[in-house]
Amino acid sequence: NASLLGILQHPDGTVLKQLQPPPRGPREQEFYSKVYDSNCCDSILLELREYLPKYFGVWSPPTAPNDTYLKLEDVTRKFNKPCIMDVKIGQKSYDPYASAEKIQQQVSKYPLMEEIGFLVLGMRVYHMSSDSYETQNQHYGRSLTKETVKDGISKFFHSGYCLRKDVVAASIQKIEKILEWFEGQTQLNFYASSLLFVYEGSCQATTVRLSDVTLAEKRGVPKGLLSGGDVLEYNNNIHVINSTENGKIDASVSKGLSKFYALHKKACSKRHHSQLSLKVENSEQDNVWKSSTCITQEHLNGNVLPQLEKVFYHMPAETKESANVEVRMIDFAHVFPSNTKDEGYIYGLKNLITVLQNILDN
Repeated sequence: NASLLGILQHPDGTVLKQLQPPPRGPREQEFYSKVYDSNCCDSILLELREYLPKYFGVWSPPTAPNDTYLKLEDVTRKFNKPCIMDVKIGQKSYDPYASAEKIQQQVSKYPLMEEIGFLVLGMRVYHMSSDSYETQNQHYGRSLTKETVKDGISKFFHSGYCLRKDVVAASIQKIEKILEWFEGQTQLNFYASSLLFVYEGSCQATTVRLSDVTLAEKRGVPKGLLSGGDVLEYNNNIHVINSTENGKIDASVSKGLSKFYALHKKACSKRHHSQLSLKVENSEQDNVWKSSTCITQEHLNGNVLPQLEKVFYHMPAETKESANVEVRMIDFAHVFPSNTKDEGYIYGLKNLITVLQNILDN
């Protein structure tokens, strides 16, 4: 479902997030450009990169050069059955320059923001028992009160069989790192910004298949991102596209994207965009990517196997072991320079940690 505004999944391991109208879109682009500037030597910003999706610049479809997309790492990509939750953080979801009308609108959406300090915008949880996803939209989060927020969030960590306490514990550790960063910086304040949580819902490790030969079953091999992004697994066929260089997409892929983009434009509705939309499950859109060159069987042994071995043997140890939970900051249309600690965001993080700790303890 790619109809949630502006998030497209690209087979090269990135997502395309459509830039919002000014001033929000340009502000978000400026934020990413600043943090990921290759000349950046501010240790605060350099550390912040660890908690964000990687940024690969902007992209526009050749057919509509005025439509701009941020090209971002797809944080869900390495997971087989990704469970995803988007939580807005802070006591105010309106920024310091918001009109009285905007403030009123934001507060009325969730009057408890000030007191709770966060709001669940949506979740998608894989249930092993039924082999299906359960989805909750933004109305779910807004229905949660101080009394029910703990049970409301614990739903995200429930597999249908059991409460994933391992995931809760790992999530707390990751939020604590982000909290430490916030305690140490006084240059940025974040409003209406979210944390994206992703963990593996299936007990199967990610499998990379070439034809029907299972070469390896290793957790954490990013689907399709083998050997620096040259080789893609897509619909169990192996396709090759040229490596993208600095996030620029080569012409044939660009053409595919234009068609992809046109289809997306048709389907696009103005609902809240968040990285929960993700998978594009439309067969016509699948076909866009089938035009890539297919590798023939005799090439497989020569080319791909050594490349795969390279991937398996040279992955960092931590990826092999326990990269089973991701917590990343997303949505930066309301980030402002500041000279104080971001107390509202800190309050939200601390309260979220408290709630998760309660889920763990009971």
